[in-house]
Amino acid sequence: MSLINTKIKSFKAQAYKQGKFIEVTENDVLGSWAVFFFYPADFTFVCPTELGDVADHYEELRKMDVEVYSVSTDTHFVHKAWHDTSDTIAKIQYTMLADPTHEISTNFQVLREGQGLADRGTFIVDPEGIIQAVEITAEGIGRNAEDLIRKIKAAQYVAAHPGEVCPAKWQEGAETLAPSLDLVGKI
Repeated sequence: MSLINTKIKSFKAQAYKQGKFIEVTENDVLGSWAVFFFYPADFTFVCPTELGDVADHYEELRKMDVEVYSVSTDTHFVHKAWHDTSDTIAKIQYTMLADPTHEISTNFQVLREGQGLADRGTFIVDPEGIIQAVEITAEGIGRNAEDLIRKIKAAQYVAAHPGEVCPAKWQEGAETLAPSLDLVGKI
């Protein structure tokens, strides 16, 4: 079943953020745009390249009113240890959610059966907690923060401009489409 246009489920999790342990619930997510960025495990190979890429774009995301929540099934203690020992992960200023109970990974349908690890999944969530975009990639395929930002901008544009849609490769400032009978067969 697709999670597009569904509300995120309730959760409560420990997290590591900017040198502190904090608790995060689904209510903390509401009110601004959010990205849930699932990855298999700390201290691995592709994962730090992706998390570092998002960290490099975090300031731009914050200017767009987007909060980032990276999520793995590791504990918040492991997140801190990784943050303290990796130059790449040390750049992270966003929230690193711990999901050792698999509640969040199960809610977002990315938990790998029998492995206790999350798939590489990205979810764009609007301020009302509704999932607007989903991307799941295989273990060895890393994601790109610049494309994530493009998708968020498109989701934000569509939310702010009912009746308009963003075509393929849409970039901020480019033309959009207004679906109508007149466009059928013309594109």
